Amino acid sequence: MATPQAQSFAVPPPPAWAWWLLVGLAGVLPLGIIGLLTLSGNPAHGAAPALFIIPVLLVLLLLTMRRRSVMLQNGVLEIRAALYTQNVAVSELDAERARIVDLAERTELKPLIKTNGFSTPGFTAGYFRLREHFGKAFCLLTDSQKVLWLPRRDGTTQYLLSLERPQALLDALRAGNR
Repeated sequence: MATPQAQSFAVPPPPAWAWWLLVGLAGVLPLGIIGLLTLSGNPAHGAAPALFIIPVLLVLLLLTMRRRSVMLQNGVLEIRAALYTQNVAVSELDAERARIVDLAERTELKPLIKTNGFSTPGFTAGYFRLREHFGKAFCLLTDSQKVLWLPRRDGTTQYLLSLERPQALLDALRAGNR
């Protein structure tokens, strides 16, 4: 008996400015502050370890932003978003209610409160509370214009996924529920 093929659904990369913003805020800014304190004659105590730790943390954050994928195999949807992975059975998703949305128009679905996630402007991954009634969502967002909103049948969680072709995943999920 043949094993069903895994289907992979492309996640668009975060915009270029999101990468540069992360480099600036997590790398250049702290190193610049340490440099200014040192040049002003008021050296920051313990700055030497920070000169090593900050670049290492920056590289780890940049690598974390690269970990993003959505795959469907054997009736299970696997979402990898930064440090987080969600596996959900297709049968647990309400594919009939699922929609492709633009978060600029559907503001009630925008992530509001990070409960356990990774978020920079242009990239959102992990667990969040949404604006409308603070519903729970697992997010993998890199583009707020083409977002697949997937609610669970039990109403406990929603999934917000940025995909290059969200309709392809939606069609595959609906075919799997038949």
